[in-house]
Amino acid sequence: MTAVTGPSPGNRVELHCHLDASVRPGTVADLAGVQGVPLDAPVEHLVTAPSDCGGLPRFLTYLDLPLRVLQTPDALRRAARELVEDWHADGVTYGEARFAPQLHGRFGMTQDEAVRAVAEGLAEGRDTTGVGTGLLLCCLRHQTPEESLSVAETALRNRDQVAGLDLAGDERCPGVPHRAAFDLAHAAGLPCTVHAGEAAGPRSIWEALDVLGARRIGHGVRCTTDQALLARLRSEDVTLEMCPTSNVRTAAVPHLRAHPADRLLAAGLRVTISTDARTTCDTTVEREFAAMRAEFGWTADEETRCQANATRAAFDSPPPPR
Repeated sequence: MTAVTGPSPGNRVELHCHLDASVRPGTVADLAGVQGVPLDAPVEHLVTAPSDCGGLPRFLTYLDLPLRVLQTPDALRRAARELVEDWHADGVTYGEARFAPQLHGRFGMTQDEAVRAVAEGLAEGRDTTGVGTGLLLCCLRHQTPEESLSVAETALRNRDQVAGLDLAGDERCPGVPHRAAFDLAHAAGLPCTVHAGEAAGPRSIWEALDVLGARRIGHGVRCTTDQALLARLRSEDVTLEMCPTSNVRTAAVPHLRAHPADRLLAAGLRVTISTDARTTCDTTVEREFAAMRAEFGWTADEETRCQANATRAAFDSPPPPR
């Protein structure tokens, strides 16, 4: 992979971005109108979580409406294309979009059809913006092992379009039952990331590493209480996909000053910065780094290091810096 050599706003990499949490509010309103989905409040209030959201369960309710309108190939294609356009406007030159194709079958769309629609939208965005893209599929902790295995099989059937496998969802649900899906991915050489250490403690990160073979950890903010885990993350160069605004809104950390990204980066861990949910958090990569500059005094040096970490950890090959 090409190393990131400078942190300019036109040379950013975003590794952790959920498609359904990043649909433009105007697009949600348009799709709702076409599909006859009633809106009982201004769309921005329905898709953007307030800063005092209070925790992950309430945060996730703001995905209900986007998911409801993303049940056709055309809707998924449009959302994916517009995400790439939004990356371009944000100075992102490579972005990875993740979604759970098993959540888009209310009207009969298959997982393969959903993957193809998103892949086509990403390709359309690449063609018009030059932004490189990767696509990750999400297994969900609360679903059955069979459902997760089906997602992994879908990923492998579409290996030319899918760059990686993820496990997302309620961290109170263990990851062990989903091991078969991740074993299948590893056997095929498909890299894996796992949401862990966000709502649950260090044990969920150990499980992601030892049971599911994760190369990257989604969020991972609760790793700081376990010194042995920190040593493991550092020695094995495990990448942390941190999303400061989202981590505050989901109450993974109580406030930005308590976010561990600054001290973990200083300690040599592979910290990266992403949005997680551009619409749900009303944020961009630029806003995330601006928040870190304001709160911790970050300079171009810290952003350079985060971008270098993200480029090395990408599941596909980012284009060279412009």
